[in-house]
Amino acid sequence: MEPVERVSGTALPLGYSDVDTDQIVPSDALKRIERTGFGEYLFSSWREDEDFIMHRAEHKDAVILIAGENFGSGSSREHAVWAIQDHGFGAVIAPSFADIFKNNSTKNGLLAIDLPEKTVKNLLQAVKEDPETMITIELDELTVTAPNVRETFEMDDFTRRRIMEGLDDISLTLTYEEDLETFERSRPGHLPRVQ
Repeated sequence: MEPVERVSGTALPLGYSDVDTDQIVPSDALKRIERTGFGEYLFSSWREDEDFIMHRAEHKDAVILIAGENFGSGSSREHAVWAIQDHGFGAVIAPSFADIFKNNSTKNGLLAIDLPEKTVKNLLQAVKEDPETMITIELDELTVTAPNVRETFEMDDFTRRRIMEGLDDISLTLTYEEDLETFERSRPGHLPRVQ
């Protein structure tokens, strides 16, 4: 996982509420065994509609996805996060997220930022009016800024450190490697040891 301290750029004003993981990435895309290549499946059923917002040229380089309430509900598939990241998004801003989706985001370095519904609506409106609107998410300050918007968000220190240092589950465990080796050396001889 790559370290993330900030995400800054234009946004895709999706705005939909109750977007589930089947809508984010369909089950027929889950046959892949890699963590890459899922971007082409992001919102694939909606993308069949040539008027879907992702087809608009002004949003092709968006790095922030703005959604409605309860984003990422449904199954626990991590592939939803991979599809969002693989398409080029570094953050999703919404009034609320499904717990499992938010947890999967944390473990993969995708920022899932909860903001008050009014702020999300203001951001959606600003981006719809001007697709060039720049939004910046700063993890060190826990802020989201855009023209006429400066909002703080909550993130516990452990999660923030994990994302800012790029620590996935394995690399997080390896930060305790010396302690683990000390523990293994101290175990009684009749117990199995890690070699």
